[in-house]
Amino acid sequence: MRHKIEAKIKRVRYYLSLLQSYKQECSERFKNDPMFEGALLHYLYLSSDGCIAIAEMMLRHRKIGASQSYYEAIDTLGEYGIIPKEFAYDFAKIASFRNFLAHDYEKIEPSFICDEALHRLDEIEKYLGYIEESLDT
Repeated sequence: MRHKIEAKIKRVRYYLSLLQSYKQECSERFKNDPMFEGALLHYLYLSSDGCIAIAEMMLRHRKIGASQSYYEAIDTLGEYGIIPKEFAYDFAKIASFRNFLAHDYEKIEPSFICDEALHRLDEIEKYLGYIEESLDT
């Protein structure tokens, strides 16, 4: 399982590197370039979905059991000390973001994606770091 978790972390980091490059002139490109919009939303979705998959894998790896929801999977990581509890509580909102991207993508505003979501990528990196630290303990 450890190998699968590490592979998923590597994949999410790849998506993050692509998303970092999308920050420049994001709002303008988002409004005028449907290919850019699609790629940006796709990689945001894959990043958020990957974080949830990692949480679920960690629960199985630590033999904690399955969660009832995506939000609960990340929150449970905090309850068991795999990631800091306060961080888990805030970061679990990525589950709602993932669902928003999957189901309400027609309502997405460029300013939300470009000014807020893209500037929170460091939280994903922080999460991945916590998971890696936990794998070593």
